[in-house]
Parts: sequence; C-alpha cells; structure tokens
Amino acid sequence: MKRQVEVFTANCPVCDPVVKMIRELACDRCEVTTYDLVKQCEDKICLDKLDEYGIKKVPAVIVNGKLLDCCKDSAITKERLMEAGIGQS
Repeated sequence: MKRQVEVFTANCPVCDPVVKMIRELACDRCEVTTYDLVKQCEDKICLDKLDEYGIKKVPAVIVNGKLLDCCKDSAITKERLMEAGIGQS
C-alpha cells in the first residue's frame, strides 16, 4: 500500500527546504502531493484540506491522513519524517 504524503507550503524560504527534504527521503512506496497555498489549487481542495486536517501553520506534513505532531508544535526534522514512515520501504 502506498504511503500518502501531503505537504502544505507557502513557497517560502522556510517551506522550500522541507519540501526538498521530503522529496529526497521519499521511497517508491511514498506518494507525495504538494499544495502551494499561495497559488492554491484549481478546485480549491487544498483549502478544504486545511480545515479537515486542522492546519494552523506551514509547512505542514500529513502522512496517511494525519497531521504530524512536529507540524503542530516543533520543527520538522529528517528524524521526525522518518519516524512517520517517509522513506521507509
């Protein structure tokens, strides 16, 4: 089963390194979708997902429908992403 990874970004200097790190870590079992909130998406699904996931700040990372704890109260690190299964076959 594919691991669904959703990344919410504002295309800023804080977000861009997180997006890059996720793309580098992702394995063939990770399906990564990036939502640029500045550009938004044509169908506005990214805005609906903000509410659905309870996202209060960006960058934010969701794995299999769950907002990672590090996105709520601390920095997003490589270790935290790996703990969430990103890059794990």
